[in-house]
Order: sequence, then C-alpha cells, then structure tokens
Amino acid sequence: MSKISVEIPDELLADLDEHVGEDGKFVNRSDAIRASIRKNLDLLDEIDARHGRLEADE
Repeated sequence: MSKISVEIPDELLADLDEHVGEDGKFVNRSDAIRASIRKNLDLLDEIDARHGRLEADE
C-alpha cells in the first residue's frame, strides 16, 4: 500500500477526529480518510454515469 502526505486544515482534522477511535465509526485516521475517498469516488462515478461519461466495461 502506498503512503502519501497531505496538508489538512486543523479544523478539518479536529472534525475528522470526532469520528475516529473507540467511540467513533473508524479505527484510525487512515481508515477514515480511505473510506471518505472511496465514497467521494463513488459519488463522482454516479455523476459521470448520469451524464454518460463512463466508459463501458470491456
């Protein structure tokens, strides 16, 4: 798995941390960020499909 480095505003990171840990939905920050990226990409795919921009699977 590749590692990347990103800059995140403190207020966004604090918001993210509210959803991480024992009482949160995610085990750690990386898990939360991966899930967010997957969800965002799924939404973009849905938008592209509605606009006929997705290529058919071969």
